[in-house]
Amino acid sequence: MSFALFLLLLLVVTGLVWLVDKYFLRNQRSTAAKQPWWVEYSISFFPVILVVFVLRSFLVEPFKIPSGSMIPTLLIGDFILVNKYTYGIRIPVVNLKVVELGSPRRGDVMVFRYPADPSLDYIKRVVGLPGDRLEYRDKALAVNGVPVPRRQTGDYESRERLQYFPRYLEAFDGREHEIILEKEAPGFVGRGMDFRHSENCDYNSGGLVCTVPAGHYFVMGDNRDNSSDSRVWGFVPDENIVGKAFFIWLNLNELGRFGTFR
Repeated sequence: MSFALFLLLLLVVTGLVWLVDKYFLRNQRSTAAKQPWWVEYSISFFPVILVVFVLRSFLVEPFKIPSGSMIPTLLIGDFILVNKYTYGIRIPVVNLKVVELGSPRRGDVMVFRYPADPSLDYIKRVVGLPGDRLEYRDKALAVNGVPVPRRQTGDYESRERLQYFPRYLEAFDGREHEIILEKEAPGFVGRGMDFRHSENCDYNSGGLVCTVPAGHYFVMGDNRDNSSDSRVWGFVPDENIVGKAFFIWLNLNELGRFGTFR
């Protein structure tokens, strides 16, 4: 059971108890009689659960980064906040969009439900929009025939692997972000599994070429050679989108990272 569904069930149960007590049970008790413990707890927790449910479902939701696929932008152990309404208001649990407020842009860091297993949340960077023709050859990215601007800015020190990797600044529509590449890693990409609309992608020894289908997005990790992303498991459908990541609020290993993500 997902946490969102668990929270919704708690909200419904405590809300029903509050309503039943307000309009029925309260009138049956004498003035001196105490509320049953289950009524007292339900009434006490209902407003708290309601506030948490509304905040988490429609405004912001916290997540923890579990892997290094978004290094150097996001590190393992980063606690981040995700904007839930930037890409539209959705019905909780079923994730059905009911109000259109915006769409993902190239360069956005997006949280979504993993297409192969929607019970898992993934986070990657959007690099391809619906209708885009995306090429990734010899570790160079191009969108609609135009190479994505990229310039090397030095090296990134991996504390986990005790190595240095080239660090680059990549830009979409003038918005820059960092990526890292490994010189020793192969430039070609192999399809890891069959996926929906896999016929839209052509894999070869140099890399891949994909045309993003309508209502879908192509995402990649900033740690390009250590990321399982759309190159491996395909496109992200719009109905799987959770929100846009925008803020680091805690990292117990590096307290100075507070507020460093935008």
